Amino acid sequence: MVIDGIDGPKDTQVAALIGRVDRRGRMLWSLPKGHIELGETAEQTAIREVAEETGIHGDVLAALGSIDYWFVTEGRRVHKTVHHYLLRFQGGELSDDDVEVTEVAWVPLRDLPSRLAYADERKLAEVAGELIDKLHTDGPGSLPPLPRSAPRRRPQTHSHARNHRRDDPAQPQPRRRTNGCGQGP
Repeated sequence: MVIDGIDGPKDTQVAALIGRVDRRGRMLWSLPKGHIELGETAEQTAIREVAEETGIHGDVLAALGSIDYWFVTEGRRVHKTVHHYLLRFQGGELSDDDVEVTEVAWVPLRDLPSRLAYADERKLAEVAGELIDKLHTDGPGSLPPLPRSAPRRRPQTHSHARNHRRDDPAQPQPRRRTNGCGQGP
Protein backbone atom coordinates (compact mmCIF):
# COMPACT_ATOMS: atom_id res chain seq x y z
CA MET A 1 0.00 0.00 0.00
CA VAL A 2 1.81 3.09 -1.24
CA ILE A 3 0.78 6.34 0.48
CA ASP A 4 1.30 9.84 -0.86
CA GLY A 5 1.47 12.56 1.81
CA ILE A 6 2.29 10.06 4.55
CA ASP A 7 4.11 12.74 6.59
CA GLY A 8 1.31 15.27 6.26
CA PRO A 9 -2.15 15.56 7.80
CA LYS A 10 -4.15 12.33 7.68
CA ASP A 11 -7.02 13.94 5.74
CA THR A 12 -4.65 14.67 2.82
CA GLN A 13 -3.11 11.18 2.62
CA VAL A 14 -4.03 9.01 -0.36
CA ALA A 15 -3.31 5.39 -1.33
CA ALA A 16 -2.77 4.09 -4.86
CA LEU A 17 -5.33 1.40 -5.73
CA ILE A 18 -5.83 -0.73 -8.82
CA GLY A 19 -9.20 -1.58 -10.34
CA ARG A 20 -10.01 -4.75 -12.25
CA VAL A 21 -13.29 -5.73 -13.85
CA ASP A 22 -14.56 -9.07 -12.56
CA ARG A 23 -16.49 -11.72 -14.51
CA ARG A 24 -19.76 -9.99 -13.68
CA GLY A 25 -18.54 -6.68 -15.09
CA ARG A 26 -18.05 -5.00 -11.69
CA MET A 27 -15.02 -2.83 -10.96
CA LEU A 28 -13.18 -4.28 -7.95
CA TRP A 29 -10.62 -2.04 -6.24
CA SER A 30 -7.66 -3.62 -4.49
CA LEU A 31 -4.03 -3.20 -3.50
CA PRO A 32 -1.30 -3.87 -6.09
CA LYS A 33 0.21 -7.36 -5.78
CA GLY A 34 2.07 -9.99 -7.78
CA HIS A 35 4.47 -12.91 -7.91
CA ILE A 36 7.91 -12.93 -6.34
CA GLU A 37 10.45 -13.33 -9.14
CA LEU A 38 13.55 -15.48 -8.93
CA GLY A 39 16.22 -13.71 -6.82
CA GLU A 40 13.75 -11.16 -5.41
CA THR A 41 12.76 -10.60 -1.79
CA ALA A 42 9.13 -9.95 -0.84
CA GLU A 43 9.98 -6.27 -0.25
CA GLN A 44 11.58 -5.94 -3.69
CA THR A 45 8.50 -7.56 -5.21
CA ALA A 46 6.24 -5.03 -3.47
CA ILE A 47 8.24 -2.11 -4.88
CA ARG A 48 8.33 -3.63 -8.40
CA GLU A 49 4.67 -4.63 -8.50
CA VAL A 50 3.49 -1.22 -7.28
CA ALA A 51 5.56 0.40 -10.04
CA GLU A 52 4.36 -2.03 -12.72
CA GLU A 53 0.68 -1.86 -11.81
CA THR A 54 0.37 1.84 -10.91
CA GLY A 55 3.39 3.71 -12.33
CA ILE A 56 4.23 4.82 -8.77
CA HIS A 57 7.59 4.38 -7.03
CA GLY A 58 7.82 3.88 -3.28
CA ASP A 59 10.05 2.80 -0.42
CA VAL A 60 9.01 0.08 2.05
CA LEU A 61 8.45 1.39 5.60
CA ALA A 62 6.81 -1.55 7.37
CA ALA A 63 5.07 -4.88 6.89
CA LEU A 64 1.26 -4.74 7.02
CA GLY A 65 0.64 -8.48 7.15
CA SER A 66 -0.07 -11.40 4.87
CA ILE A 67 -3.24 -12.69 3.25
CA ASP A 68 -3.76 -16.36 2.33
CA TYR A 69 -6.41 -17.41 -0.16
CA TRP A 70 -7.35 -20.04 -2.72
CA PHE A 71 -8.38 -19.52 -6.32
CA VAL A 72 -9.06 -21.74 -9.33
CA THR A 73 -7.14 -21.46 -12.58
CA GLU A 74 -7.17 -23.89 -15.49
CA GLY A 75 -9.20 -26.31 -13.39
CA ARG A 76 -6.71 -26.33 -10.49
CA ARG A 77 -7.07 -24.98 -6.98
CA VAL A 78 -4.11 -22.80 -6.11
CA HIS A 79 -3.08 -21.54 -2.67
CA LYS A 80 -1.54 -18.07 -2.62
CA THR A 81 0.04 -16.02 0.16
CA VAL A 82 0.40 -12.28 -0.43
CA HIS A 83 2.76 -10.24 1.76
CA HIS A 84 1.68 -6.60 2.04
CA TYR A 85 3.81 -3.60 2.96
CA LEU A 86 3.35 0.07 3.75
CA LEU A 87 5.28 2.18 1.23
CA ARG A 88 6.12 5.88 1.16
CA PHE A 89 5.44 7.54 -2.22
CA GLN A 90 8.71 8.61 -3.88
CA GLY A 91 7.59 9.63 -7.35
CA GLY A 92 5.98 8.62 -10.60
CA GLU A 93 2.58 9.23 -12.14
CA LEU A 94 -0.48 7.02 -11.96
CA SER A 95 -0.73 4.83 -15.04
CA ASP A 96 -2.99 1.93 -15.96
CA ASP A 97 -0.62 0.67 -18.69
CA ASP A 98 -0.35 -2.78 -17.08
CA VAL A 99 -2.57 -5.26 -18.99
CA GLU A 100 -3.81 -6.75 -15.69
CA VAL A 101 -5.15 -3.38 -14.51
CA THR A 102 -8.29 -1.61 -15.79
CA GLU A 103 -7.94 1.61 -13.76
CA VAL A 104 -5.72 3.15 -11.10
CA ALA A 105 -6.64 5.86 -8.62
CA TRP A 106 -5.40 7.82 -5.63
CA VAL A 107 -7.97 7.16 -2.92
CA PRO A 108 -8.16 9.11 0.37
CA LEU A 109 -7.32 6.87 3.34
CA ARG A 110 -10.70 7.64 4.92
CA ASP A 111 -12.42 6.15 1.81
CA LEU A 112 -10.50 2.85 1.76
CA PRO A 113 -13.08 0.91 3.82
CA SER A 114 -15.80 1.69 1.27
CA ARG A 115 -13.59 1.36 -1.82
CA LEU A 116 -11.53 -1.81 -1.20
CA ALA A 117 -13.41 -4.87 -2.46
CA TYR A 118 -11.90 -7.41 -0.06
CA ALA A 119 -12.37 -7.56 3.71
CA ASP A 120 -8.79 -8.76 4.28
CA GLU A 121 -7.43 -5.69 2.50
CA ARG A 122 -9.74 -3.39 4.48
CA LYS A 123 -8.17 -4.85 7.64
CA LEU A 124 -4.70 -4.11 6.23
CA ALA A 125 -5.81 -0.51 5.62
CA GLU A 126 -6.66 -0.28 9.34
CA VAL A 127 -3.19 -1.58 10.22
CA ALA A 128 -1.68 1.00 7.84
CA GLY A 129 -3.62 3.76 9.58
CA GLU A 130 -2.31 2.62 12.97
CA LEU A 131 1.27 2.51 11.67
CA ILE A 132 0.94 5.97 10.15
CA ASP A 133 -0.34 7.30 13.50
CA LYS A 134 2.67 5.69 15.22
CA LEU A 135 5.00 7.22 12.62
CA HIS A 136 3.52 10.68 13.31
CA THR A 137 3.63 10.46 17.09
CA ASP A 138 6.82 8.49 17.72
CA GLY A 139 8.87 8.78 14.50
CA PRO A 140 10.22 6.24 12.01
CA GLY A 141 12.14 4.31 14.68
CA SER A 142 8.85 3.30 16.28
CA LEU A 143 7.75 1.22 13.28
CA PRO A 144 8.21 -2.53 13.72
CA PRO A 145 11.28 -3.98 11.99
CA LEU A 146 10.70 -5.67 8.66
CA PRO A 147 10.52 -9.46 8.84
CA ARG A 148 13.48 -11.32 7.38
CA SER A 149 12.93 -12.03 3.72
CA ALA A 150 15.30 -14.13 1.64
CA PRO A 151 15.43 -13.92 -2.15
CA ARG A 152 13.41 -16.59 -3.98
CA ARG A 153 15.80 -19.40 -4.88
CA ARG A 154 13.68 -21.37 -7.32
CA PRO A 155 11.09 -20.55 -9.95
CA GLN A 156 7.51 -20.09 -8.80
CA THR A 157 5.37 -23.19 -9.21
CA HIS A 158 1.90 -24.27 -8.29
CA SER A 159 3.21 -26.84 -5.82
CA HIS A 160 0.29 -26.13 -3.54
CA ALA A 161 -2.25 -26.66 -6.32
CA ARG A 162 -4.96 -29.26 -6.05
CA ASN A 163 -6.24 -30.94 -9.21
CA HIS A 164 -8.64 -33.61 -8.00
CA ARG A 165 -11.54 -34.73 -10.16
CA ARG A 166 -14.70 -35.06 -8.12
CA ASP A 167 -16.11 -37.68 -10.49
CA ASP A 168 -13.18 -40.07 -9.93
CA PRO A 169 -13.89 -42.12 -6.79
CA ALA A 170 -10.23 -43.20 -6.63
CA GLN A 171 -9.12 -39.60 -6.11
CA PRO A 172 -9.39 -38.18 -2.59
CA GLN A 173 -11.72 -35.22 -2.37
CA PRO A 174 -10.16 -31.85 -1.49
CA ARG A 175 -10.87 -30.57 2.00
CA ARG A 176 -12.53 -27.23 2.46
CA ARG A 177 -10.09 -24.76 3.95
CA THR A 178 -10.54 -21.40 5.54
CA ASN A 179 -8.17 -18.49 5.74
CA GLY A 180 -9.71 -17.01 8.85
CA CYS A 181 -12.07 -14.85 6.80
CA GLY A 182 -14.49 -17.41 5.41
CA GLN A 183 -14.50 -20.66 3.58
CA GLY A 184 -12.12 -21.32 0.70
CA PRO A 185 -13.34 -22.34 -2.78
